[in-house]
Amino acid sequence: MDQHAAGDADEPGQDPIFAEAALWVARLSSADATEADRAAFEAWRSADPAHADAYAELSGWRRTMGLAPPPRSKARRVPKGVALLAAALGLAGLITHELGLFDRLRADAWTGVGGFETTILADGSRLDLNTDTAVALRFTPNERGIELLRGEAVFDVASDRDRPFVVRGAGLIVRAVGTRFYVRLDGAAEIVGVAEGRVEAAIGTDHTMIAAGEAARKGTDNRIALQRSDVEQVTAWRNGRLIAVGKPLTAILAELNRYRRGRILLLDAALGTRRFTGTLNLRDTDDALAVLSASLRLKVTRVTPFLVIITAAS
Repeated sequence: MDQHAAGDADEPGQDPIFAEAALWVARLSSADATEADRAAFEAWRSADPAHADAYAELSGWRRTMGLAPPPRSKARRVPKGVALLAAALGLAGLITHELGLFDRLRADAWTGVGGFETTILADGSRLDLNTDTAVALRFTPNERGIELLRGEAVFDVASDRDRPFVVRGAGLIVRAVGTRFYVRLDGAAEIVGVAEGRVEAAIGTDHTMIAAGEAARKGTDNRIALQRSDVEQVTAWRNGRLIAVGKPLTAILAELNRYRRGRILLLDAALGTRRFTGTLNLRDTDDALAVLSASLRLKVTRVTPFLVIITAAS
C-alpha cells in the first residue's frame, strides 16, 4: 500500500469523528454556548473513547494556537485543526443560509446577512429591515398585518385608527395604530421596544402595554417583562452603527456575528468580560474588529474569510 495514501486516510480531515469533534470545539468555544449544548457534548464524548480522544486533540490545538510561532513564509500550510473548524463553521453557515432562503422565498421584503433595507408600504408606513430579516405582508380591509418570518425590523407606522397595524411572529403579537417600534425574533433578550407612542404586545394569554422608552423581554414563564430602554441606541443599526456603552466583548461579538457570513470565535472566556464604549461600523465588520482590537488589546486572526478567531494580544 502507498504509505502516503495510508497516511492521508488516517488524517483527521478524513475521519467523521474528528469532523464531529471540530463542530463541538467550535460550538463550545462560542460565547453563546448554552448548558444544553454542554450536556449534549458530554453525552457525545462519553459515548465512545474515540470521541474524547478526537476532542482532546482539537481542543489542545485551540488552547495553544495563540502561542504558535509566526510563520516563516506566506505559503504556510493551514493546520488540520484550523481547516476542520473552518469546514465545520462553513457547513453551519450554509445550513443557516438555506433556512434563511426558505423564509425569503415566502417574504415580500427581506435582507441577506449584513444587509439593510428600507421599504415604504402602501399605507405610508416605513419598514427598516436589519440583517438577515424577512417579512410577509398580510394587509386586509380591516388590518395592516405583517408577519415577521425572521430577524429584526423597525416599524414607523402611519396612523389609521380604522385599520390597526399588527406584527406577528414566533407566537408574539404586537398591535399599534400610529407609533414607531421594533420587533426582534432571533433569540435576543429584548423582543419589542417602543420609540414613539404605545403598542400592545401579547404572548399567549399575557397582554402588556409598552410605552415609549420601554422594551419588553420574554421571561422563562412565557410572560412579558418591561424595562427602560434607549430604543434609539438599540436601533442605531438603521444608520449602520452599533453603539456600545460599557458593553462586554461577548455581547458585542454576538452582535457582529449577525452581520457577517461565517463566525467570529472568542477563545479566551476571560476576554469576554472586557467592556467597550464607542461606536462600531456594522457595514464593515472588519473595521469594527480593528477598533475592538486596538481598544481592548485583542489579537484578530483571520483563518479564512468565514472564520475569525479572537485571542489576547501578546
